[in-house]
Amino acid sequence: MDDRDPGPNPAEPSPRPAHSAAVPARLVRRLGVGDAVVIGLGSMLGAGVFAAFAPAAEADGAGLLLGLAVAAGVAYCNANSSARLAALYPRSGGTYVYGRERLGDFWGYLAGWGFVVGKTASCAAMALTVGYYIAPGLVRPIAVAAVAAVTALNYFGVHKSALASRIIVGVVLAVLAAVVVAGWAGGHPEAAHLTPLTGHGVYGVLQAAGFLFFAFAGYARIATLGEEVRDPARTIRRAIPLALGITLVVYAALAVTVLGVLGPDGAAGTSAPLVAVVQVTPWGWLAPVVRAGAAVAALGSLLALVLGVSRTTFAMARDRHLPGLLDVVHPRYGVPHRAELAVGVVVIAVVLLADVRGAIGFSSVAVLAYYAIANASALSLDRGTKLIPVLGLIGCLAVAVCLPLASTIGGFAVLAVGALVWAVRRARRPR
Repeated sequence: MDDRDPGPNPAEPSPRPAHSAAVPARLVRRLGVGDAVVIGLGSMLGAGVFAAFAPAAEADGAGLLLGLAVAAGVAYCNANSSARLAALYPRSGGTYVYGRERLGDFWGYLAGWGFVVGKTASCAAMALTVGYYIAPGLVRPIAVAAVAAVTALNYFGVHKSALASRIIVGVVLAVLAAVVVAGWAGGHPEAAHLTPLTGHGVYGVLQAAGFLFFAFAGYARIATLGEEVRDPARTIRRAIPLALGITLVVYAALAVTVLGVLGPDGAAGTSAPLVAVVQVTPWGWLAPVVRAGAAVAALGSLLALVLGVSRTTFAMARDRHLPGLLDVVHPRYGVPHRAELAVGVVVIAVVLLADVRGAIGFSSVAVLAYYAIANASALSLDRGTKLIPVLGLIGCLAVAVCLPLASTIGGFAVLAVGALVWAVRRARRPR
């Protein structure tokens, strides 16, 4: 596999100043398949798994099981398209790079914009979740501390971040396994709670899928690390489906447990369904453990989110879609340290100002648009099936428009602002 840049970008700026000659132009390839899978799991097995079942049950009752299948199907299509593209373009930036190379500068920019803005909001939501679970009275100070700690960890090297993700994933999986065992051993689950699978119709299934997709979104974090994995063609193609498959098995077990024990109404009526499951069993003492696990999961998700957003920021700065001063790799740690710090500062600002539900709403739509561009980019490839990217593209758009109206409008408004910024900059560019 040839890892060199496939060719110059017409929009590429003039060469870097002489003073930057001593700074590494490439990130260091340190991550193997196991590290990449763990980073993907750290992204997906985050706070979403502790919260997504409640709104999904409210949207479609027991139909959330079909919603889970739809969300997993869309995620698989997205993962397949992302893996094929990442093998061709093993560079930091993910769909920002793929859209630019396959569809044109605008689509790459729009994907990057959607990712950075949407996932910055997700970072804030994860940080606030850490605060809510640890100390509800000190939510924002704890959230700020969490962002600062994660930014510092990422600053000192992606390999250390992968090691931290491995520890966090192990803790979270142990907590989730405890919930499933407690629910089935002492929660008296009822098969009648798992029907009707049709829920509230197609619209309800798709809306539930939209909420559950938020919990899946994260596997693309592997693709955004394209310059930091060894043998990208092999590593990324293997890591994405593995991480997604493990996550689907975990989510399916949890979904059946939550519905079986609490029923659709019980699941919809609580903001912490996994805690509610253990509270109705003889092992109610597990509730604080589950709350601690939720905080750890949110912290792990935040770790991976900041990692991915900073890499896309770095890639966009390299192409001067964002300030060029962010296009620097630390000479010792081999990470885009200025992009890391910039993302950390912005996330802290959002933490201090944002409403969690509003942030998650438009974030979901922006991320689905990001994956829609990934599928459209895969459609332009000469080799491989066209069916999977077509299904992925249709699935992303269908799920996005079936989310609550405020979320849909907010998400598309953010994308429109990004398109306007691009148009203004292009109009000012010397011809």
